Amino acid sequence: MTAAYSVREAVGPEDRDACFEVRREVFVGEQGVPRELEYDTYDETAVHVLAVRADGVPLGTGRLLHGADATGKTGADVSVGSLGRLAVTGAARGLGIGAALVRAIEDAARERGLTAVDLHAQTHALGFYERLGYVAYGPEFPDAGMPHRAMRRAL
Repeated sequence: MTAAYSVREAVGPEDRDACFEVRREVFVGEQGVPRELEYDTYDETAVHVLAVRADGVPLGTGRLLHGADATGKTGADVSVGSLGRLAVTGAARGLGIGAALVRAIEDAARERGLTAVDLHAQTHALGFYERLGYVAYGPEFPDAGMPHRAMRRAL
């Protein structure tokens, strides 16, 4: 597979559908997350980012919660955003897309005046986020039946 792709904020219903398609493939299909847990009311107000191949095929996505939507995940600190739903299709893994999506979410957070980004990482992904500057804190906890840790990176 070619590594030619771009990452951008999702705009319009077509981009959003592409984000949901990637999440459906990765979380619902591969990881068995129930559809009713994967999609939530935060999808309406979140900033979604999308990685697409040069021919328009969606390769990855992630979202940023900010303001009141993020406070339940960030210890009630409105200056901290919440990165979530980061997913890269199986065929596109290993191309640096996940890291590019994280950086795009951080850029979106900076543009909105946020000072840090929190996330809840599946424990198998801790090393990936640590390499991007995130630091784990607090105990391990289950989410959708999988072990997670909270992590934060100051911007």
